[in-house]
Amino acid sequence: MSEQLLYGGAFSVTLPVTRHDMSVIRQIPDNQEVFAHPNTDQSIIIELLEAVDAQEPDEVAISTHFNDIASANGAQDSKILHTEQILNSNIAMEEAASCWYFLGEQTIAKYNEAATNTVELHMGLLRIPSFSTDILVTFNDPVNISVDSSSHQAVPTSVVRWNKDDFRTVLTSLKLLDAGIFGV
Repeated sequence: MSEQLLYGGAFSVTLPVTRHDMSVIRQIPDNQEVFAHPNTDQSIIIELLEAVDAQEPDEVAISTHFNDIASANGAQDSKILHTEQILNSNIAMEEAASCWYFLGEQTIAKYNEAATNTVELHMGLLRIPSFSTDILVTFNDPVNISVDSSSHQAVPTSVVRWNKDDFRTVLTSLKLLDAGIFGV
């Protein structure tokens, strides 16, 4: 794991050492930072999003963001499997009113293929009401890739895949360094 600056130095985070910054390879929206595992289809995405109504319970925000991703992925099936609140004393983001971890699963096809894949989504939601922002951290972990999918590849057994603990480190290490990113 190593420290990575995000959004031009406005944030820092600890990420797995084996990673590719996807902004070097393709255009990434300004509100996202995307990192991919070099040998698997795993990815970590950090997004700055408009906050779901602060009057709504955090569980509504979790569901809203998860359903938005399922829709964007064209998921044929999606479900949240586990939700847990992470104590603020266990995270680096001092500005967060709350932090949540949730695990979901989606059945999706890559590039509109007929073949479907099962992807676990480890997600973290940091709610920052003082900036009307939700920070969504997503770890996409394909757990069942169809042999007919363009994503199907033989991954050598020597390749170390990212895991839930790596994701937890990412989520809990995210830290705001410059509030100017929020136009303050």
